Amino acid sequence: MLGFVAAYFLIGRQRRAREIGLTDGVTQDLIFYLAVGLVLGARLGYLAFYQYPNAMDYLRQPLEIIATWHGGMSFHGGFLGCLLAGVLFSRRRRLPFWAVADSVIVTAPIGLAAGRIGNFINGELYGRPSQVPWAMVFPHAGPLARHPSQLYEALLEGLILFAILWWLRRRPFRDGMMVAFFLFFYGCFRFLLEFFREPDAQLGFVLGPFSMGQVLCLLMIASALLLAIVLARRPPADSPTMAPAGLRGRSRPARPRAIEPGKP
Repeated sequence: MLGFVAAYFLIGRQRRAREIGLTDGVTQDLIFYLAVGLVLGARLGYLAFYQYPNAMDYLRQPLEIIATWHGGMSFHGGFLGCLLAGVLFSRRRRLPFWAVADSVIVTAPIGLAAGRIGNFINGELYGRPSQVPWAMVFPHAGPLARHPSQLYEALLEGLILFAILWWLRRRPFRDGMMVAFFLFFYGCFRFLLEFFREPDAQLGFVLGPFSMGQVLCLLMIASALLLAIVLARRPPADSPTMAPAGLRGRSRPARPRAIEPGKP
């Protein structure tokens, strides 16, 4: 909830968001779309990415599929859900999708930080056993002291990532590049922090020394690089953010044609 409130106010502070028409009422509708996409995507993503060994149990008890109160939400699934919700919203409102996505994605780390702090308070998604001075014992995690990996994630995936994106948004990038930056930096940060986080009990390590979260983050990094390449190959004229503010939305005047001697 805190993430959506922060997104509502921060979207309004971005010049590009105002240029494409993300006013107060429109932004409220966008937040509603994203909230629905987040919950559905996070839950279905958790079942697809982290509970596939128990798929038959969910088929026998289909109500458990929507039992979000039992826990089990996936960031990667939530991201995909928000992405699809953003596409639907942009089409219905006839707004440029990548510009809308850029305006939203720079605010996402605030919600991520709040979520990780919530994980820490609830004693869930804890880290691996450790002997560092700040290691702590979590309820329901046995007697061993562990990394408070939720706080690591809140700092790196939350506050630091937000500072990076909020600074980069002022640069003259093409629409869509903020999404690419988010995918790349989040993927790198989360991949590294997964080495301090306890893998999911039902999966363990899925690819050598890597957890499911790390595999998904590698896909995020690859997607970021692919998206950046695609955007770089687009003609600059396709991206309003590459033109000065005064020329956005206006057609450039045609150059006068030189008159050859002897011709009118």
